[in-house]
Amino acid sequence: MNVIISNKYQALLASLDIDVIKSINGEFSVDELVAQFSNFYYNKMIIDITAIKGYQNINVIQNLSVNFDMSKVILLLDDSERVNSPVYLSQLVSMGIYNFTSNVNVVKFLIDNPNTYKDVASYHNISGFKKPTLNEHSVDNTVGKIGQKILGFRNVTEHAGATTLIYLLKIHLEKYYKVKAVEIDGNDFTYFNDRDLESVSTVEFGDFLARNATLDVILVDLNESNMTKFCDDIIYLIEPGRIQLNRLIRNDNNIFEELKSKKIVLNRSVLSAKDVEDFEKESGSKVFYNLPYLDDKLDNQAIINDFLLNLGFSRVEEEKGKSGLFSVFK
Repeated sequence: MNVIISNKYQALLASLDIDVIKSINGEFSVDELVAQFSNFYYNKMIIDITAIKGYQNINVIQNLSVNFDMSKVILLLDDSERVNSPVYLSQLVSMGIYNFTSNVNVVKFLIDNPNTYKDVASYHNISGFKKPTLNEHSVDNTVGKIGQKILGFRNVTEHAGATTLIYLLKIHLEKYYKVKAVEIDGNDFTYFNDRDLESVSTVEFGDFLARNATLDVILVDLNESNMTKFCDDIIYLIEPGRIQLNRLIRNDNNIFEELKSKKIVLNRSVLSAKDVEDFEKESGSKVFYNLPYLDDKLDNQAIINDFLLNLGFSRVEEEKGKSGLFSVFK
């Protein structure tokens, strides 16, 4: 069953031959829509864009994308110059909004045939940036020979260490690759005093990729953003302490079902190999790698090099006997 939120195009949307569980008409703020539908089950939410207060401001639509699963939302656009401009449409795609149309007859089609990035890539104007395909990325499981590797990181448990881990991976990778790291909707990177660590908003992420299309590797701290579709691989970080795990499961009892087939990395871990086996049995998941607490003042650590080799970064060579200097005082 579907939800319709209408305003200017109420009559057109009402004429659609679709199953509707709830329909509202008028102008609503994003917060008002969240209050009405955050715990409401529906198949697709069809939104007449004129029903969103301030919709011509792209930041309002960004707020919508943060609060709703945009794979379940279909936007019916109006005929305004602003909404139909290349910049506005490109920003929709940057936020992961793929199901939009100005033709009410297409709405019904999108319910059963949702768009993918490929379907809307032509709207995505990021200064010539072309997202490489999987075949362009890998030759004999190596990275950097052809194309670009975009590796995303997401904390599953709170404060699982994505920011520091990305920094350490960056300083290890830069000996062999052209690499940068970027955090989306955050500002933690500023404390590392490293010009190859950037902080951008969700809307700015596409421009960041365009500016850095010649790099071999981009490491992305995803935070709560929905920019996963730009990543070739995603690391899901879990700090396997008892308190963190209990909090995680209480918040989402199905979390490990959702993480099946995902690349789980235990970070800041004190688990032994036997403990990891027990963790996998109890959670029904597979651990890709078990990382202990790491010293962020060392610029060469064998375990990080090994982790990178397991991720396919074949240029990385394990080195011994080298340690870094305090980088706080750059």
